[in-house]
Amino acid sequence: MRLETEIVANRYRDRLFAAALSICRNPADADDAVQDTLLQYHTAQKEFESEAHIRAWLLRVAINRAKNITLSFWRRSMLPLEQYAETLSFETAADGELFHEVMHLPEKYRIVIHLFYYEDYSVREIAGILKLKESTVRVRLMRGRKLLKEALKEEWSDDDE
Repeated sequence: MRLETEIVANRYRDRLFAAALSICRNPADADDAVQDTLLQYHTAQKEFESEAHIRAWLLRVAINRAKNITLSFWRRSMLPLEQYAETLSFETAADGELFHEVMHLPEKYRIVIHLFYYEDYSVREIAGILKLKESTVRVRLMRGRKLLKEALKEEWSDDDE
């Protein structure tokens, strides 16, 4: 199975951007990762089993590309996450706080939290995308949730004072 690149771009660009942003923590770098991913899809001579396989492949490529960008020298000169976060609008203040805390998690927790909660992937699917054991994904989800709970509890208790 193979979909036209334009169809793939229209369907998955926002999801790829969100996944890349959770790693790069910089919108310009995330855009670059998405463009590189779509270009790689366009030039790949690969047949996919299903549309779910295409989506998983795209996310894996975007995540890997975002990691590569994060390690590059040039990424240091981009807009910091805090400045970008100020331009976003959230339905509630709690949504904004949650986004802020998720983006401050260590990368290994941030990406599994993103794939599980925002992309609705199962633990098994995340393990396949990230090439990890399912038990590793479950542990990272548990530890990421614990870190979020502690961070949000601190913020809420600070508001009471």
